Amino acid sequence: MITINIAQQSLSFKGNSYLISSAKNGVGEQEGSFCTPIGAFKIADKIGTDLQVGAVLVGRVPTGEIYTAELGRQCPDRDWILTRILWLEGLESHNKNTKARYIYIHGTPDEEPMGVVGSKGCIRMHNKDMVALFDVVQVGEKVVIIKQ
Repeated sequence: MITINIAQQSLSFKGNSYLISSAKNGVGEQEGSFCTPIGAFKIADKIGTDLQVGAVLVGRVPTGEIYTAELGRQCPDRDWILTRILWLEGLESHNKNTKARYIYIHGTPDEEPMGVVGSKGCIRMHNKDMVALFDVVQVGEKVVIIKQ
């Protein structure tokens, strides 16, 4: 099981621990809240197998772009979803809307700080960590997101 701890801004799986960045707006399940949901989930889909590190995805589809700092400066308002996506599906009544809210674990620009909140609801990881996790988890893998 993947364990995500919001208070510690960390993700643990099979003895490995990674720094993450969860929602700037805190935790919650309301549509449009830009909050990270809590509770029990499963990985509904894995997207991006074999994409180049830094590949940009929009609507879960690769755009053909590879993220660079220059691209980031050109498009400062984009919410960068890079490299790989693990799409989460809520398993409890309060978080059943998670998949419809497009809440993912995904790669982000490596210059983005980890260990601090900052996302729009998703769980962000540095790209090398995202690839390492993506390569060892399966669709259906259980995920728990806790506040502390």
